[in-house]
Amino acid sequence: MRPAVARIDLDALRHNYALARHRHGGRALAVIKANAYGHGAIRCANALLDEADGFAVAIMEEAIALREAGITRPLLVLEGVFEAAELAVASQLELWLVVHHEEQLRMIETTDFGGTIPVWLKINSGMNRAGFEPDQASRVWERLQRTGKVGEIVLMTHFARADEPQVITTDEQVRLFDQATARLPGPRSLSNSAGVLGWPVAHRDWARPGILLYGADPMPGDPSGLQPVMTLESAVMAVREIPVGAAIGYGGRFRAERPTRVGLVAMGYADGYPRSAPDGTPVAVDGIRTRLIGRVSMDMLTIDLTDLPDAGPGSRVELWGRNIPINRIAEGAGTIAYELLCNVKRVRFDYRG
Repeated sequence: MRPAVARIDLDALRHNYALARHRHGGRALAVIKANAYGHGAIRCANALLDEADGFAVAIMEEAIALREAGITRPLLVLEGVFEAAELAVASQLELWLVVHHEEQLRMIETTDFGGTIPVWLKINSGMNRAGFEPDQASRVWERLQRTGKVGEIVLMTHFARADEPQVITTDEQVRLFDQATARLPGPRSLSNSAGVLGWPVAHRDWARPGILLYGADPMPGDPSGLQPVMTLESAVMAVREIPVGAAIGYGGRFRAERPTRVGLVAMGYADGYPRSAPDGTPVAVDGIRTRLIGRVSMDMLTIDLTDLPDAGPGSRVELWGRNIPINRIAEGAGTIAYELLCNVKRVRFDYRG
């Protein structure tokens, strides 16, 4: 069996949720959208059933799958509905819905879907992506109330630069949100992962931790005690010796500056490891750090074993996890940990804890 595997530490997931809830206070929705950022939404939801105040997903299809799997905890759909018919489904499944634009509001006003739906009313405080403008907040809240079809209304916003503690954008967003909603009752939800960790001014009734649950710190300059949940690993499948000046792989990007012992690893971009990872990207072989050499292929990559004489076929190779921080891989590849985690596929998943 091919040795490429993603090992998922569910105890680490529970640890990270508890840390987020403690740091923020109040209640916290565990964000498990995009298949729990590539970790497996159903397995992660079940692991958090005794801890989480509820869950959040992006779209109705994700919510339906969780309900069909027996997840009965509160479940928020962050993108809300796309069609009026989805309102009846949301009511039947007891989902919570974000309402963030006029068409969604009109669907609620004009559709007879039975029952009531708890709504999270999203206000645009500066990200300028989704949400009603601040001067519309009171009017939209009143329209929702007049429908008689909504339950509790939670007021929410989303931060654009909370992972940048040196800029004042988050303070400005908090201030604008507070001004826009000052006369409105109900719980508030402001903090995403970076808001939980870095902005106490944004701590309100509900937090929405996402990436931090999986141990990828959105503010790595201020270590917070998060534990990586996924360890992506494989094994050395073959070894060869190349002389000075020999090139490795597509495009010959790496040329040996000394006689080099090359390990071939069963892992490639079809598994989710980034093709853009440069020479020198760290890997750990049997717990000892070495480096990527040569361009990542679809199914394989090559690493430097020159200084690891005991390593050979069968040696364990960690691509990211407890020894190799995923943020380090993401930085070198010109992306973010979110994308790397969401892209993991084809490998076996091994759940522990």
